[in-house]
Amino acid sequence: MSALFSINHSSHNTSRSKPKLLSMLTTGVSIAAIGALSMTAPTLASAKTIQPSSANYSFTVEDKYKGTATRTLNKSGNTWKYDVKARVAGVASAAQNSTFTLSGNNVTPAHASTTYKLFGIGRTHKLNYNPASKKVASTYRGKTVNMDMAQQAFDDLSLEVQIRQDLLNGKFSGNYHMVRKDKIQKTPFKKSGNPKVTVPAGTFDTVRVDRVHDDNSRSTSFWLAPSLDYLPVKVTQVNDGKKMDLELTKVN
Repeated sequence: MSALFSINHSSHNTSRSKPKLLSMLTTGVSIAAIGALSMTAPTLASAKTIQPSSANYSFTVEDKYKGTATRTLNKSGNTWKYDVKARVAGVASAAQNSTFTLSGNNVTPAHASTTYKLFGIGRTHKLNYNPASKKVASTYRGKTVNMDMAQQAFDDLSLEVQIRQDLLNGKFSGNYHMVRKDKIQKTPFKKSGNPKVTVPAGTFDTVRVDRVHDDNSRSTSFWLAPSLDYLPVKVTQVNDGKKMDLELTKVN
């Protein structure tokens, strides 16, 4: 995936490669903004719903940095909570969470937060949604930007859930909107085949989905397993020549 959170480390004395590492780490955390095409479109009454889950991943950055990630999706009533954590030992860590509701096939985010640390120095980005007024407040480095949502816009994790819901119910459109630090941005994807993929957790039939970038130096591919409610089993990203590979190791 692209660097879904455009982290700016200009205020720290870090090398050029370190922001890239953190960018890829948060990509490994989120594994969000994914999509593909399903075969049929059932009615709302028969709409399918993803199930609570927990999964572990390994990821490698530039064939040098080794890390792990965990993803946990829980439900209490109609309130869902998605928690994702990633870590490169001794170098960096990141944590994301998203709280949202599900009505039929529609995901409505309420709150989201991303916190990352690089060699002990970190930042937090928070989103607070007001669905009634169709607004979202984005807070980063002490500054809050209030934005109008002409259409529903998502954080990384709630977007992942919305796309997985759409895949399950044949409603994938290919175009979604994400909230950045100071703007709402359209995020397109395309379907790129149905390969069989082997990862540490096993061999899966998948749908490959590529994010459409406007920068030729960036590429992002996802392999999603229909048997796991379209959970990503593999992710590969190239950003300015820096490569990240993420693979599913265990479904708990």
